[in-house]
Amino acid sequence: QVQLVESGGGLVQAGDSLRLSCAASGLTFSEYAMGWFRQAPGKEREFVGGISRSSRKTYYRDSVRGRFTMSRDNAQNTVYLQMNSLKPEDTAVYYCAADLGGGLHTIRVGQNDYDYWGQGTQVTVSS
Repeated sequence: QVQLVESGGGLVQAGDSLRLSCAASGLTFSEYAMGWFRQAPGKEREFVGGISRSSRKTYYRDSVRGRFTMSRDNAQNTVYLQMNSLKPEDTAVYYCAADLGGGLHTIRVGQNDYDYWGQGTQVTVSS
C-alpha cells in the first residue's frame, strides 16, 4: 500500500532551520506532484508549498516564500522541505501529500486534490 512517512520535525528557536523529509513507497513517485501542508492548533490545515512532477515548478504560500524551499529526489522517492528563518507562527504539524492529477508542471493547492497523506511531523518554534 501507499505510505508517506515524514521526518525531521522538532523543537527549535526562532531563526533556526529544519529540513523535513517525506519518504514515499507503494507508488510511482515520479508520477505525483508533491505538497506540504501544515495544521496549527485550533486552525485549519493549510497549503505550505508544492513541487511539480517535473521538479521544474515550485509554489509556496506567501508567508513562507523566500524562507522555505522544496526539492525532490525521484531516485530516492523522497521530497524535502527546507525551512529557514523559522518563526513561532510556523509551529504546526506538517504533512506531506501526493497528487496524481494535474500536468507535468502543475502544482495544486487544494487539499482535496491530493490522493495520499502522511501522518505528519511536529514542528515547534519557540520565541
